Amino acid sequence: MKKILIASAVAMILPTAVFADVTAELTVASQHAGFAAKAGSIDMIHTHLHHVVNCLVGPKGTGFDASNANPCAKGGNGAIPDASAAQKAKLQTALTAANAGLAATDVAAAQKDASDARSEERRVGKE
Repeated sequence: MKKILIASAVAMILPTAVFADVTAELTVASQHAGFAAKAGSIDMIHTHLHHVVNCLVGPKGTGFDASNANPCAKGGNGAIPDASAAQKAKLQTALTAANAGLAATDVAAAQKDASDARSEERRVGKE
């Protein structure tokens, strides 16, 4: 019992990055990209794409928007910072698509960008 308490105490003081779970971050980002791709209004598309960007870049990353939710907050430092070198380049493609969707004002264009981001995230998540 004493060992469990000590291990729990150590786990609580270790940085979140020690427990980074890129697969979980990608799963959540992909889910939100899917929500964005199916959303009917530009506002809802943008909301979910902000969640995608926040999951990808993490709270210290460029483009992180603290005024929007970070559904990956407990997963690590963001999928890109936590990813392997090989995954990072591919995730940049997903981030570019998500940012294009955020810049879009046309629903169909933003939905396509969200779908492109999701496809790339899912591809990386299967590696």
